[in-house]
Amino acid sequence: MLDRNPLEGRLAVVTGAARGVGAGVARELARRGVRLALLGREGETLERVAGALETEAHCFEVDVTDDAAMERVAYEISARLGPASIVVANAGVAEGGPFGTSDPVSWRRVVEVNLVGSAVTARAFLPGLLATHGYFLQIASTASFGAAPMMSAYCASKAGVESFAQSLRAELAHRRVGVGIAYLSWVSTDMIRDADRYDVLRELRGHMPPPARRVHPVEQVAGWLVRGVERRSPSVYAPPWLRLAQPVRPLLPSLVTWVSRRQLPRLEERARFEATGLLGAGGRAARAADGRE
Repeated sequence: MLDRNPLEGRLAVVTGAARGVGAGVARELARRGVRLALLGREGETLERVAGALETEAHCFEVDVTDDAAMERVAYEISARLGPASIVVANAGVAEGGPFGTSDPVSWRRVVEVNLVGSAVTARAFLPGLLATHGYFLQIASTASFGAAPMMSAYCASKAGVESFAQSLRAELAHRRVGVGIAYLSWVSTDMIRDADRYDVLRELRGHMPPPARRVHPVEQVAGWLVRGVERRSPSVYAPPWLRLAQPVRPLLPSLVTWVSRRQLPRLEERARFEATGLLGAGGRAARAADGRE
């Protein structure tokens, strides 16, 4: 008889689980009977997410870029709950604005959380994934292959996590550990809503083709991602039509440059180009935790 719920009873670790896509994935996994370890910088917010889940859920307040802290959390999870067979590396932050006037600290922090934090997460939980022949899902973005102006740190970090996950997949394939990459378009999170407050970022999204600029509900995106987890998919697309962009990836940088050369001067006449700092409530929480607020 076919197993109708291959995830039931398994332990999943989700980083950046306090809000947005991470919280949505946690809810979707909980509906499938998955036990959860939720990681993030906001302890109280994590507890509220966990309290609303219909499954066993435990919260761990931790910075994903802190090697020692993540190692301690991974050890505690393994000792208390057993080895994780699913790890979703979702923690991420973003900033926008011209590179030349960007804050070096904020710019570096985006790369540290999105790229280095993903690697730290994979390293900390790799023993459990090896023991369970588990699955690691790296949350990437269309920014991995369609780099946009005014988002240099975010695009660099997401291109980096794609390459990192591809390398890890090749390294672990013979150990029966699956590694997936999730390519997300626009999702209705506080990060995106905050970005729309800035004229240049809102206008840049507005000049994308209609299907590419559509904002998708968190729960819909979480459903796509968890179906990818169930199937141990090497690539997950949210929305699914994004897979059609893969064959034309070599053309995208030239296309983005062509459009930007024509649109940015017009935008600059109507809106001031300025650095946004870390976006959304998650960005504010990161600044507060880092002592910058």
